[in-house]
Amino acid sequence: MSIPSPTPTPDTVRSHRRETYRPGATIGDWRPEDDGFWEATGHRVAQRNLWVSIPALMLGFVVWQVWSVTVVKLNDVGFGFTQSQLFWLTAIPGITGGTFRILYTFIGPIFGERKFTAFSTIILVMPMLWLGFALQDNGTPYWELALIAAVCGIGGANFASSMANIGFFFPKREKGSANGLNGGLGNLGVSVVQLVAPLVVTAAVLGAPAGGPQHDAKEDTDIWLQNGAFLWVPLLVVMALLAWFLMNDLKVAAAPFSQQKIIFKRKHNWLMTWLYVGTFGSFIGFAAGLPLLIKNNFEAQGYQATTYAWIGPFVGALMRWAGGWLSDRFGGARVTMLSFVGMAASLVVVIFALPHDGDQGSFWAFFLGFLAAFAFSGLGNGSTFRQIPVIFRDQHMREAEGKGPEAQAAALKQSEMEAGAVTGFSSAIAAYGFFFIPAMFAAMAVTSALWLFIGFYATCLAVCWWFYARRGAEAPS
Repeated sequence: MSIPSPTPTPDTVRSHRRETYRPGATIGDWRPEDDGFWEATGHRVAQRNLWVSIPALMLGFVVWQVWSVTVVKLNDVGFGFTQSQLFWLTAIPGITGGTFRILYTFIGPIFGERKFTAFSTIILVMPMLWLGFALQDNGTPYWELALIAAVCGIGGANFASSMANIGFFFPKREKGSANGLNGGLGNLGVSVVQLVAPLVVTAAVLGAPAGGPQHDAKEDTDIWLQNGAFLWVPLLVVMALLAWFLMNDLKVAAAPFSQQKIIFKRKHNWLMTWLYVGTFGSFIGFAAGLPLLIKNNFEAQGYQATTYAWIGPFVGALMRWAGGWLSDRFGGARVTMLSFVGMAASLVVVIFALPHDGDQGSFWAFFLGFLAAFAFSGLGNGSTFRQIPVIFRDQHMREAEGKGPEAQAAALKQSEMEAGAVTGFSSAIAAYGFFFIPAMFAAMAVTSALWLFIGFYATCLAVCWWFYARRGAEAPS
């Protein structure tokens, strides 16, 4: 169902074009479902906000995931931690990332997303500086590194406010693709840090201000581990400034917590959160845990974690856009179901490829299985975030049917607000996958953990089919 809007006339189109909607302004009139407004003004403004949001979000993921690659070299330069301690360092950012996502979900619309994007980006300079200095001394205590890891987790919180914000800018027909681009390319920060950090630590590329080298006893060479943290500081400053001066606040997106908290009474908030835990929780948890899984199981065979680990998150991030695009055309619920079937099948391959009972296993079967799991998780990440606005929009519009244009306009606004809040909240809960998956790898046999994930995917598949995909489903999406 669409909202009745005035038929665009040449005069109204010219009027829309005369409105500046300049960078940095707060926009009070925003009607993406109005074709005349969208073509004349909305599309251009929405695209500008999207393409500033993407690199800012990407840097948030860089900070969040920097520990997944940092831990691989800690013992080589003399820190001397156990494998369990290293897994915990990769897991800790997941706790703060998920917790702060809950806060960021509701605080962005209160203060304005442009201002909040700039603020949430610039504060990430602090943990990167702290990490860089701490890594230069292999006597830094474990508790301090754990605290730094917790602060780095704040970078992951940016996703909640960013995704909720971008959804407001685009019409229903483009929400899947827009959220897929923002989330997918933002997720690339995982691959970027896992690819770039190992390269910049091999030489004094940042010069004397970054400090001296540490000795890598395993490779018998000097490395500059702190470069993997310091490199991102100037980029964070630049992106905070670009967000401040180029993005916009939307008045239609502004909402106090007293209005947003209605989502906790919505059944589909909890159901979609369950599904997103299965997709994004898997993506971010696998990204955090894969480097150490490669190091622990296959490094003795000559396979380096820093060479391969970044490829999985890269595939998953790109497939997020594909998931949104496919969902816009074929329906989000169908794509979501495909993602859970695909992830389950992929993990079965991984389980049988791992070393067991004296068998060395098969690295390439293991790695290709994980690449497939990342790809299907990416599809599900895109499709679930397309489902959320469709579910809430359709439900509110059905309730307003026959009540006149004003009631329908109010229903649309309410649905957009609730969909934005659900998007942020579901991403917050799913972010705990960053903590639980590496923690499970640290606490139990990897194969046992993977079988548990497969069982969880079965529950997600049942929920998606019953509520969203079957004929006569309560909320087809």
